[in-house]
Amino acid sequence: MKNKTIYTLLFVACVVGFWMFENFYTPDTYSTPKTGEVPTILSTDLLPSSSTGEVVRHQHFMLSYSEAHEQAEWVAYQLKKSHLTYDDRKRPYFIEDPKVRTKSADWRNYKGSGYDRGHLCPAGDRRFSEQAYKETFYTSNISPQDRDFNAGVWNRLEQKVRSWCKKYGDLTVITGGVLENGLEEIGDEDVDVPEAFYKVVARKNGESMKVLCFLIPNRESTANLKSFLVTIDELEERTAINFFESQPNTWQESIEAKVDISGWMFE
Repeated sequence: MKNKTIYTLLFVACVVGFWMFENFYTPDTYSTPKTGEVPTILSTDLLPSSSTGEVVRHQHFMLSYSEAHEQAEWVAYQLKKSHLTYDDRKRPYFIEDPKVRTKSADWRNYKGSGYDRGHLCPAGDRRFSEQAYKETFYTSNISPQDRDFNAGVWNRLEQKVRSWCKKYGDLTVITGGVLENGLEEIGDEDVDVPEAFYKVVARKNGESMKVLCFLIPNRESTANLKSFLVTIDELEERTAINFFESQPNTWQESIEAKVDISGWMFE
């Protein structure tokens, strides 16, 4: 009888321990870089505005977190040719972002939702160091994406951005979901599911700047990437974000009102 009671208590303890692990355990932070780790500096004069005031700087990317939508309204990073490695990295846990004041959403919100934990700053763009790679697995850097979209047209765009980096050199990339009222929500923390995602790609071209802006519905499409190009002005109206707020008004007026694909190789 005594042994039976002990076994019962041990079983209950195991069940409770497993439940606690599943629901509350978070691995150690990824934001403790190794000695000598050189951060990727992102020029602040190309950063968007933050509607939330919750701007977070990691070693190799930045973001503006929206607690109301439980994800970043934008993630910004610099992509260099030297970043484009094929180093084999062990896929880490998704964990909450310790630098987000309100804590980013738990990855378990995505379980059983039918949506992918879609990276905003792609892990594939950050294979050049273990630190850079792991940071992309903060839940502040993910958003609910349709699985076919994530593996399809969104992946095609990410690969195209890498090919442009190889061809033209350093790029600044700003990306995120379009966060609006009335979106579908998933999980206990009501993570919003964007109906569309955007990606802004900018590069210096002598003394001027070349900028492309994509706005893609959150579903698979085989359409040419050029069909998703929009003006920065259109994206700003949709998102209420000022994408190059530090640039002079004359610069913004000349760049943001048009779609200009000259100087970009699509085929």
